[in-house]
Amino acid sequence: MNTSEPWQWSAQEIRTAIAAKAISAVEVTRAHLERIDAVNPRVNALVTLVPDRAFTQARNIDRMVAKGETLPALAGIPIAHKDLTLTKGIRTTFGSKLYADFLPTQDAEIIKRMRAAGAITLGKTNTPEWGAGSHTFNPIFGVTRNPYDLSKSAGGSSGGAAAALAARMIPIADGSDLGGSLRNPASFCNVVGFRTTAGRVPLLPTDAPNDPLPIVGPMARTVDDCALLLSVMAGPHPEAPLSEMKPEDYAPPIVPIGERTRIALSPDFNHQIPIEAEVSQVINSVAGLLRELKAHHEFACPDLSGAAHTFHVLRAAAFARKHGPGVRKNPADYKATVVWNVEQGLALTSQQIHAAEQARELLTQRVHAFFNIYDFLLTPVVQVLPFDASLEFVKHINGQAMETYIQWMQSCSLISVTGLPALSLPCGFSETGLPVGLQIIGRPGSDLSVLRLARALETLNPVWQVEPSLETDLSQGAQ
Repeated sequence: MNTSEPWQWSAQEIRTAIAAKAISAVEVTRAHLERIDAVNPRVNALVTLVPDRAFTQARNIDRMVAKGETLPALAGIPIAHKDLTLTKGIRTTFGSKLYADFLPTQDAEIIKRMRAAGAITLGKTNTPEWGAGSHTFNPIFGVTRNPYDLSKSAGGSSGGAAAALAARMIPIADGSDLGGSLRNPASFCNVVGFRTTAGRVPLLPTDAPNDPLPIVGPMARTVDDCALLLSVMAGPHPEAPLSEMKPEDYAPPIVPIGERTRIALSPDFNHQIPIEAEVSQVINSVAGLLRELKAHHEFACPDLSGAAHTFHVLRAAAFARKHGPGVRKNPADYKATVVWNVEQGLALTSQQIHAAEQARELLTQRVHAFFNIYDFLLTPVVQVLPFDASLEFVKHINGQAMETYIQWMQSCSLISVTGLPALSLPCGFSETGLPVGLQIIGRPGSDLSVLRLARALETLNPVWQVEPSLETDLSQGAQ
């Protein structure tokens, strides 16, 4: 029996303990809610809690255990859902004051799947307004703080999810990713975030079913827990045309991969974008792990020229499509960066959007050719260390000005444009104890292979086990 507190357990440990009747789902739920009460006021990761609903779900799982019924994959495992994701009957604000009291009448498809799998919904995780930007703050709930340093950003837009995982408030979480929103906060908070191949997890409902840029996916503290959640999320849906692809089995344990793999390692993206020196140093240390794995590796990076412009155009077009009517009606209802992004999109011509789509095709061909040589590309997830939470976004990297609120995120967004699966894996820490994540990028559609390499590296370098010292912070704050 695990002697640590239930809120420290992995999702798989919880599932095993409940199935063995070593602990009840109600007890697991209570332990996590008590942990939330203890640390969330400082971190501000969870913004809406539904304890009554959670205990009802937990009692249902305990009845299944008592009757000897077969338990579903996530039976009794606490989870919280991103505040961009529709949850029937649970307040969903999108971080916007326009929806401060909005109660959806439907569930997103991933919510249906997680509920059917027996997950216990504790509440919603914080997100920036409309998920815009990789720093989690909004006018309703304020700033989410990094559990490893409460003065720093937790990243975003799935920042509430990442911070809640790191602070041991939940063992698994869902998130979404357009330009890095699963990977960026995972890197900042020393957890796993997986941007899977578009369509691997159906994104429903959606106003653009054929758009491969926005995806939803899993987050967890470990690779196996991430795979467990993905095994529930993934699978085709008749209303999601991108979801028709060759299935893969993500049920853990994930078998590590290493030998006879060909890996390109690029701690600095071959100088195509600025990277803080301390970030590059941590990523460079991965070379030693690859030698231990007996993997063939070289320092290399594909030519990503044109990817930044393509991403900016396609992102702006999507913002104009979704938020254009509202911004035209009353721009004061939106934060300035959202208004700017919408205005950029409204100014685009159809020819410019078409040109960006063509540029994406050429980029994809060029990058896919690179992956005819290599099985994986390893890079930094984020160009900077977690920054001061009082800032809206990073303004300079290595003396180079960041002209927009999304330019500092290019280490993620450039990869989004390629359509390749990309996972953020805990990799190490700065000299001041701030987390740094490794971005594992795989061949087209090779989501399972990405998980397998991540599992191999996690085994050699289990830095996810380093917990934030929130108890110390709490005792100091009480003095």
